[in-house]
Amino acid sequence: MELNLKNPLIIFDLETTGTNIITDRIVEMSLLKVMPNQEVISKTHKVNPTVAIPPEVTMIHGISDDDVKDCPTFKQLAKSLAEFMQGADLAGFNVLKFDVPILIEEFLRVDINFDISKRKIIDAQKIFHLMEKRTLSAAYKFYCGQTLENAHSAEADTIATYEVLKAQVGRYENQKVVDNLGNEVGVIRNDMSALNEISKSNLVDLAGRLVYDKDGVERFNFGKHRGKKVLEVLDKEPQYYSWIMNNEFALDTKRKLTQIKLKAQTL
Repeated sequence: MELNLKNPLIIFDLETTGTNIITDRIVEMSLLKVMPNQEVISKTHKVNPTVAIPPEVTMIHGISDDDVKDCPTFKQLAKSLAEFMQGADLAGFNVLKFDVPILIEEFLRVDINFDISKRKIIDAQKIFHLMEKRTLSAAYKFYCGQTLENAHSAEADTIATYEVLKAQVGRYENQKVVDNLGNEVGVIRNDMSALNEISKSNLVDLAGRLVYDKDGVERFNFGKHRGKKVLEVLDKEPQYYSWIMNNEFALDTKRKLTQIKLKAQTL
């Protein structure tokens, strides 16, 4: 089946220098842009991360410093990437916890505000884990009946994710989705808004440091103030805001925290 799209949908995958959203960098990215008329446009870029790729990471995705030394940096690609992705919803495998946050960090480092507030984000891994509870290779085998060749190649992973997502919608359409606590989080539909709701869950920031409670109130999701309302903490302990802003937290987390703080001041 084909996906029912109102906006272009970009399925993407990143290979990076590591798994730290704050300090690691992109070394390869592949984007599959699916238009509402089902036209597919594909782009794959190797990227010079401007930092060394650890040997143990090269062993996973096969990309070494020599492979990317003459490639463009993210800064050189950023403007054209932002234009290519303009107005598109986003999808990927484990995209909420890793790919989207690290992509936003890369854009923010070069002073491009890659706004996702009006984009739908669909995470095929989240749907897979909610419906079957498992890696992309396993999902591809389960949903598509094929073995994923060249796993950890951005292009292969991107194409596989597209096929998995279509198969998920076909298999589960109109089924309710329940989380590990027994709460209904949505219904699988061939609609990007519905898949977005299931994928993003209760996250305020993409790193999951801030979350919404059942009443839509922002709460901290880490450290000594885990579970406490953000505004109550900032009111009683204003230096906590400064501590977060001056330490190694994702730029997206800092931005969302600042937005919460400023919004409260205008009320």
